[in-house]
Amino acid sequence: MTSVKDRVFAAAEQISAERRPTVSTVRAAAGVSNADATRYLKEWNEEKLAAGGQVAATPPGLLEQATRLAAAVWAEASNQAAERHTAVEMAWAQERKDKDQEIAELVGDLDKAAAEKESAAADFQARITALESGVKALEQRLAALGSELEEARAAERAAAGAAAEAERKLASAEARSTTLEAVHTALLQRVAPETKAPGA
Repeated sequence: MTSVKDRVFAAAEQISAERRPTVSTVRAAAGVSNADATRYLKEWNEEKLAAGGQVAATPPGLLEQATRLAAAVWAEASNQAAERHTAVEMAWAQERKDKDQEIAELVGDLDKAAAEKESAAADFQARITALESGVKALEQRLAALGSELEEARAAERAAAGAAAEAERKLASAEARSTTLEAVHTALLQRVAPETKAPGA
């Protein structure tokens, strides 16, 4: 049966092939407690360090070549990083320019819309003012027509009264005329026999 230590060491070896083993990854892979994973992973790390210390010293020539290679790699990496930085900076500057232009266009559209809104509001207010003036003129005209109508009705009533008075006077005059004719006829009849008597 495999001991806890062996399971932790085996898990650490397997994980170290891909990445640096940690307590949590070893604990999960070995199926042990957190305390055991911590304890035996520490021992595994110490053994690895001790084994690394036993490696023979590196020859000076190899160290010089390694230093030159590292310097060349560093220089190339620095050049690539500088080129990448320049490209990113140019892209950022272009993007900022495009955004500034887009913002300027949006501001222009907003100003145009605001001006159109103000113009429409002024036109609408002018129309309202004109309509109010028209309504006021119509109200005044209606009031004048009402006054004229009242005057016409009063004149009509006066004319009707005058006509009724004229009809009454005419009827009275006709009655008087009829009475006068009757009196005249009666007088004629009374006068006529007296005139005929001497000649009889």
